[in-house]
Amino acid sequence: MTSSTSANERRESTGAVWLVIGIQAAGKSTVADLLAHQFERGVHLRGGQFYRWAVHGWVHPGYELTDEARRLLDLRYRLSAQAAREYCRAGFTTVVQDNIFGEDVRTWLKEVDVQPTHLVVLRPSIDVVRERDAARQVALGKITYRRGELNIEQLDDLLATTPRLGLWLDTSTLTPLETVVEILARRAEAEVDDRRESA
Repeated sequence: MTSSTSANERRESTGAVWLVIGIQAAGKSTVADLLAHQFERGVHLRGGQFYRWAVHGWVHPGYELTDEARRLLDLRYRLSAQAAREYCRAGFTTVVQDNIFGEDVRTWLKEVDVQPTHLVVLRPSIDVVRERDAARQVALGKITYRRGELNIEQLDDLLATTPRLGLWLDTSTLTPLETVVEILARRAEAEVDDRRESA
């Protein structure tokens, strides 16, 4: 990526929002952080922080949502959309990463109410996700998929129910930096607006 290209991207994207989704260990954190750093005024917002700030009482979703888990999941998504909207209104390009699937993606995009809005779906193969998850367990001691919670296949099935909006990338053979270069090169495909949604 040349410095002139980077400068152009920065000027064009101030105040925009990017939603980066995918299953756990798909590479969202690294890609979202690299993407946010491409903009002159960039923010990397991690949707998971909104539940981590609750010190007691948070109910996590399982494969079948309880009413309370659904209520808190909606709260988490609503808070990340509101935070993204406020950063964008202040002139920051905001990159939000989260595990949002199915029609919840469309709901989130409407809630954030910012244009331009971009959606990037990272979908490496299940085998690659499994390898990456094993590697980060060794490197970081981080256990992503726990017994009794959704597994890789179940999360990928949920991701598959997401409306085909924005830019979907199979990142199985891409490094995080290559992924960001691809995203910026195909930014027009990633953009989601009312006209595109109704098409």
